[in-house]
Amino acid sequence: MDHSSLHARAEEWRSHLARLKAANPPEGFTWYGYDILSNVSHIGPLLEGELSNLFDRVRGEPIADIGAADGDLGLLFASLGWDVDLIDWPSTNWNGMRGMRALSSLLQLPASVHEVDLDAQFDLPRERYGLVCLLGILYHLKNPYFVLEKLARHTRFCLLSTRIARFVGNPEMDVSNVPLAYLLAPDECNNDATNYWIFSQAGLRRIVERAGFRLVSMRCLGDTRRSNPSDGRRDERAFLLLESNHVS
Repeated sequence: MDHSSLHARAEEWRSHLARLKAANPPEGFTWYGYDILSNVSHIGPLLEGELSNLFDRVRGEPIADIGAADGDLGLLFASLGWDVDLIDWPSTNWNGMRGMRALSSLLQLPASVHEVDLDAQFDLPRERYGLVCLLGILYHLKNPYFVLEKLARHTRFCLLSTRIARFVGNPEMDVSNVPLAYLLAPDECNNDATNYWIFSQAGLRRIVERAGFRLVSMRCLGDTRRSNPSDGRRDERAFLLLESNHVS
């Protein structure tokens, strides 16, 4: 499967889930409020080089969707024949993982829901994955190095996205090329105390490589000139395709 085929399927899947959710209004919770499937369009440019056949290479291997919200993306992969683990933690999930469980029950696909606290010394549901999706989660983790190192020992490939920043401080300093991470105050970014570490681009490259991954490709979106850790108008996101140095 190439990316264009995945993108077309994602558009169909979005419409299918919208109809399913409309026909099954949640009781006591709300569905996740953001379009997780938009990540599919950002993944495409990462696959234009040496790993353009990524999805063919992991065919038949399990996929983990970590920080899965309501599971829209992971369930897309399940609908395409992959065995999928949907991984999140109730206290940090939008609706306590009730949306994920409800969708999984309605769809009856090869997908399992797992409660895993990534801020603890956790274990993954399986010893090996072909692909792990860790999209929009890294800056919510207290111990990002531990999580990345754990994943590098259990998956062949990882699709990762996170918020990054080019400027920090007052007066502002350009840290684009400095391998560092900025620790947010509890109310500094979207008034969300679960936001912790915002890496510089150089810092993000450094941590994924030291954790045991090879950086295959990377692209940045949003404010790619003046991004900072706390201003929503100057938000920049990095998308990375990683290959493990430990799992072949």
